[in-house]
Amino acid sequence: MESLPAIFSDLSVILVAAGVITVVFKWLKQPLVLGYILAGFFIGPYFPWFPAITDTENIHVWSDIGIVFLMFGLGLEFSIKKLKKVGATGAITAFTELAIMFLIGTSVGKLLGFGSMECTFLGCMLSISSTSIIIKSFDDMKLKQQKFTSTVTAVLVVEDLVAVLLLVVLGTVSVSKSFDGGALVGQMVKLVFFLVAWFVFGIYLIPTFLRWMRKYMSEETLLILAVGLCFGMVVLAAHAGFSTALGAFVMGTILSETIEADVIHRIVTPLKNLFGAIFFVSVGMLIEPSVLVEHWLTILIIALTVIVFKSLSATIGVTLSGRPLKTAVQSGFCFCQIGEFSFIIAALGLSIKGFDQNLYPIIVSVSILTTFVTPYMIKGAIPFYNWLEPKIPAAFKRRLDQYAENAHKDGGNKANLKNFLRKQLTNILIHGVILAAIALLSTSLLMPLLDNLFADAGIPQIWSRLTGMAGTLVLMSPFLWAMVVKNVSKHRLKEMFETYRHSPAVVIPTLLLRYFVALFSVGLVVGSYVNLAVGFLMVIAVMVVLVVLYSHRANGFYEQIEERFFSNFNSRQAQASFRIPKGMENEFIMERLRMTQYSPLAGKTLAQGNLRDHYGANVVTIERGDDIIDLPSKDDLLMPGDLVTVIGTEEQVSKIRSDIEVEADMLVHDRSDHELHMYRYRVDDDGPLCGIEIKHSPLSQHRAMVIAIERGGQKIVNPDRDTVFMPGDMLWFISPEEMTLKGFESKLVKI
Repeated sequence: MESLPAIFSDLSVILVAAGVITVVFKWLKQPLVLGYILAGFFIGPYFPWFPAITDTENIHVWSDIGIVFLMFGLGLEFSIKKLKKVGATGAITAFTELAIMFLIGTSVGKLLGFGSMECTFLGCMLSISSTSIIIKSFDDMKLKQQKFTSTVTAVLVVEDLVAVLLLVVLGTVSVSKSFDGGALVGQMVKLVFFLVAWFVFGIYLIPTFLRWMRKYMSEETLLILAVGLCFGMVVLAAHAGFSTALGAFVMGTILSETIEADVIHRIVTPLKNLFGAIFFVSVGMLIEPSVLVEHWLTILIIALTVIVFKSLSATIGVTLSGRPLKTAVQSGFCFCQIGEFSFIIAALGLSIKGFDQNLYPIIVSVSILTTFVTPYMIKGAIPFYNWLEPKIPAAFKRRLDQYAENAHKDGGNKANLKNFLRKQLTNILIHGVILAAIALLSTSLLMPLLDNLFADAGIPQIWSRLTGMAGTLVLMSPFLWAMVVKNVSKHRLKEMFETYRHSPAVVIPTLLLRYFVALFSVGLVVGSYVNLAVGFLMVIAVMVVLVVLYSHRANGFYEQIEERFFSNFNSRQAQASFRIPKGMENEFIMERLRMTQYSPLAGKTLAQGNLRDHYGANVVTIERGDDIIDLPSKDDLLMPGDLVTVIGTEEQVSKIRSDIEVEADMLVHDRSDHELHMYRYRVDDDGPLCGIEIKHSPLSQHRAMVIAIERGGQKIVNPDRDTVFMPGDMLWFISPEEMTLKGFESKLVKI
């Protein structure tokens, strides 16, 4: 008999152990992620009483897939609009936390006797929180729709981006034992370039493709396509030198802007749960009891440092960003752990000669301990705030409230100048990346292709180069127009110069930067194709730009591209009943909820559910199949499967969500106590049923259903209610009751 590969037995052990122990944690009403980690410890190589995993390399591959699905699911629930909305909060909080934790981490390392290299790595490892742990905790605790979770998610995204840069810096340190500022700047520029290129081209192309294919899509094909796009972006990210998690998150974010996002999230969730479980089990397998015993004090000190100071530093960061204290505490208490990026950084440290080899298992143990604490810290945020709030001096509390109120306010001419500068820099960044991407793709792919084609045809190379250069410049022309002309109004510039005296010092360099990027892009293409002198390149570049300035075709072509891009970008938002005005976005949220069959509101009218008085939220729309009921009346029904759009405050929507999206207590219900009784009965000449129609027979009084009549060797299945019972008929019927009719006893047989 052919032996099975070890991966089969290993997966069986992992999934069975995870399933059994998570049932226990479900019964104890504890987060499932803790059960997964504990299951991993029990089946790991350091726990001898259960079968150990034999092929750990394959398990690590599967756990990496788990990270991909976790980050993909995170991207589907997150959108670029959310990142833009809390962008300042995410950046301020992340960099505040990272700076504080790096200083504290290095200081704790020195106190524990680590060398300077270990202290540097320790500070970096303690700075990065675990995205997968926090998101999984949000899922288990049903918190992912809370308003503060968007702040947490934004901070996690910034931390992940910073973690990529940290890996570059630490990689340079590990090799050269010195800081390479050039490598850091280069990696940052490359990161920004690829992120902008992926988002711009992805949002332009993918929703358009899905729109064309929508009528041919089933859930099966949509699942395959979505997962394929996810892993395609993972491969692109890996080739670009970034983490697979970042690639999965980027594709999830792109798909989150499509109309199909809700369906994709629903059909991908089972895969995310499966591979996510394998990932967390594999983390638990790294727990080594001997390390816990030998270095228990070091582990405890570092774990307490993470729990206390990461929560405190994140709370300070959210407060500095202008969020209310309650939101700051709720958000800050989520950042009390370290995770997968810390493992990667620790593994990088192992490659350094002289690096303390015990630091890696210590960090893994700290991660496990802080992971166990995370759900309880999240739960304890509100009780801690309720305890803290009365103890804050009134004067300090007023200052905090005033700071939060004024944090996002800009006034007068400075605000106008700031908005102008933001639009200009955004224009330069986006169109500069597009121009650079076109130039790079042209020189790396189109140029060698044309050279080969023209060479095979016996045509001199100069013609292939001129053809490629001309085609590339034509393709770049609408974006060159946008770079040079778009959002530049002479009237607007004159008004800014007259109202704010420092405007020229900001506006003129910004406009010059736009022209320089346009000239540089053209010069890059021309120089790559024909390799002329720099001066001649600049002359050609100026001529091309001048042509573009007056090109109506380029203008029209760009407007078509821009219209399609923003149509794709806003397609999901366009499904909302209406758009909440900007001035009201902080007071209201609007959410589409799926009514389940277990909801106490299912089958009731809006008046019977008393939604407005009981919950405070308003029902804006009810979607039932292809029917859409806008502003439903009090007599409209709420039915299972309805998509109900509600509007209200965060607390109101959260309250009504818990009564609309109700899950079953048990996935499968045992029907043994609700069994229908099956009977057989022969009709005699003198029996109580002979000559009587089914609808008038005594069977109807007992809610009995006749399912078949055998008459003359033929079977009448599901007979009509007007059918008359004839002598010799054999009846089969079912009833929820025990039949005790007089005259039935001798001929009635219970089956």
